[in-house]
Amino acid sequence: MSDEREMTTERPQGVSLHWLVRIAERAGPGTEDRVDVPAGAPITDAWSVVIRGYHIDEPELARLVASYYRLEVADFKTADPNAALLLSEAMCRKHHIFPLYDDDRHLVIATCDPTDVEMERAVGFSTGRTAVFQVASPNQIQDALDGRFSPERQVESLLGSLEAELDDADAVKLVEEMGPESVSEDDVRATPVVKLTNLIITDGIAQGASDIHVEPGRKIGSVRYRVDGVLRKHMDLPMAALNRVISRIKILSKLDIADRLRPQDGKARVRIRNLHYDLRVSTLPAAGSEKCVIRILDSSASLTLDDLDLPGEELERMRGLLTHRDGIVVITGPTGSGKTTTLYGALRELADGKINIMTVEDPIEYDLPSITQTQVETKQGMTFGGALRAILRQDPDVILIGEIRDKETVTVAAQAAMTGHLVLATVHANDAVSAVARMADMGLPYPTIAQTLRGALAQRLLRRVCSTCAEPVRGALTPDEQRLTERHGIEPVVRAVGCSECGFSGYRGRLPVVEVMVAGPRFAQAVEQRKGHSTLTRVAAQGGMREMHIVGLDWVRQGKTTLVEVERVLGQSIEDDTEEADEGPPKVLVVDDDADARLLVRTLMEKQGFVVTEARDGYEALDILKVDPEFRVVILDLLMPGINGREVLKQIRSAVDTAALPVLIRTGTGTERDETELLMAGADDFIPKTADPERLLARVRAVLRRTV
Repeated sequence: MSDEREMTTERPQGVSLHWLVRIAERAGPGTEDRVDVPAGAPITDAWSVVIRGYHIDEPELARLVASYYRLEVADFKTADPNAALLLSEAMCRKHHIFPLYDDDRHLVIATCDPTDVEMERAVGFSTGRTAVFQVASPNQIQDALDGRFSPERQVESLLGSLEAELDDADAVKLVEEMGPESVSEDDVRATPVVKLTNLIITDGIAQGASDIHVEPGRKIGSVRYRVDGVLRKHMDLPMAALNRVISRIKILSKLDIADRLRPQDGKARVRIRNLHYDLRVSTLPAAGSEKCVIRILDSSASLTLDDLDLPGEELERMRGLLTHRDGIVVITGPTGSGKTTTLYGALRELADGKINIMTVEDPIEYDLPSITQTQVETKQGMTFGGALRAILRQDPDVILIGEIRDKETVTVAAQAAMTGHLVLATVHANDAVSAVARMADMGLPYPTIAQTLRGALAQRLLRRVCSTCAEPVRGALTPDEQRLTERHGIEPVVRAVGCSECGFSGYRGRLPVVEVMVAGPRFAQAVEQRKGHSTLTRVAAQGGMREMHIVGLDWVRQGKTTLVEVERVLGQSIEDDTEEADEGPPKVLVVDDDADARLLVRTLMEKQGFVVTEARDGYEALDILKVDPEFRVVILDLLMPGINGREVLKQIRSAVDTAALPVLIRTGTGTERDETELLMAGADDFIPKTADPERLLARVRAVLRRTV
């Protein structure tokens, strides 16, 4: 300060004035007393004194200097990171310059002193290029240099802008494998990078994130949180700072920070505000840097099946599967759909202290009391199959397999199921019935699947509307709501709006959407005969399985989610999905001894795009179904000579291929008692022959919606 006061006093005779003062005075004096800065004063001091003395801000003074020397103002946003490699840090800091970009002959440099001839010569000698100047303030150049050569200073600046003051409770403390041992306070507060990493993790946990994505870019990277299954941006980071954050995360999870060319997986246990969390860390080379994803697992969570908000009907069917003392029960669904949480809830329900429960997992996501958990270690030879064989010698009653993914594992699981053990496992499949094809793809014979599979549960997660901001639907529907209502057949009850409580998404929390397939004798017989997916689905539906779309629409009716969310997670409506999945137009079998009646139905159905096959009596109908059981619906006359509609219906329901085939009964003399008896015998609907064509068509479509 004393030097600055000397520079603002009256200028001695013979001392020339600094060029920066002359430029400032051209813009108009900002003080009654002239600001005198000697010509030889350090350039950074000159900028500081002139800015204060003439009340000019840094960008304005840079503009004045650039205009005076007919130069451009530096734009650091367009800087090429490779240009900084042409000059050493020492030279840049000595001359207060920063390389912006270059070509074969020129190097564009940000400088606060365009008169520095020595600097211009040094740059030319060092790079072999002609220096081209752009003007920037000393502070701008300093920030750019710190970002390029000293990321910690840039992180400090970032922390200051976030106003983040981490106290002891917010610090992310590492917990060692053998017990809760925290790192020292000095290490927690060692560098700004540690503080920023702590902030990212604690904010993610506070917002309920299941995953944290640290993603590189060309110049700017980003941090995104997956909240309720959807990614949302949290912050942008300069690449220099982002790389340091990833290195800190790799240190926490005991990964090799020097190896950025190979994918790595690690884990860490941390304590935040006296709660323990497990972090599963995955890094992947990307865009010349690394991407890092952290899966957050709450070690203290202890959820049972009752805590999972499973729909009542599906919950009872799931509990029914858990009563088996042998066999395989699988859960399917994509990553992040809650499969493991549901399995752990089932284990907690089974763990009554009277049975021996053991698990094989990769990784172990939650610690379960009174249950033996085994971690797969492939590098040490501990595979799923090998661990399962060892577990079978430990007298288990229930075995959980984290994932069945290969022939060895599925074969040992089937052996365990056939020798008196209940095996719970996850597999990757689109729905519950597809678990059969997945197990067959891994090499398990169909007869073995039929013998061991007790059931399957498919699961997805829908976002729950935020209770704070959700609005009931009143009055006219919006165009999107009208479109979805027509597609799904129900009207929405609430709208998602958005508020600060839900991050302005309109949703907070999630709801499970599940379908539970129980593999009864008829289903097992169909599996053994290698029936296709559509036949297995119909048999499962006849056994009481509700498909996920139906369960999802129930949540909409209850006002807990929206049609938009159902379509986002589950796709389009049941009819749309089915029509896209079927090959060609739907086929209909019309069975009637009256030729005129057959012609009437054929004409009506063909106009609607159906392919119609006719049968003149029950015997011909059964022969057709033996050759080709893949009809969408059978329209069956009740009174026919030889074999009547009741007997045909009975044989259709007793055959595996046609057990779930939709059947609509038509009769000219039927009574209400006949209708009741036929519906009890397995008919899907009943309609008099006197009904008009539109009513018949409506009944056919209703049967298809209910039975698909």
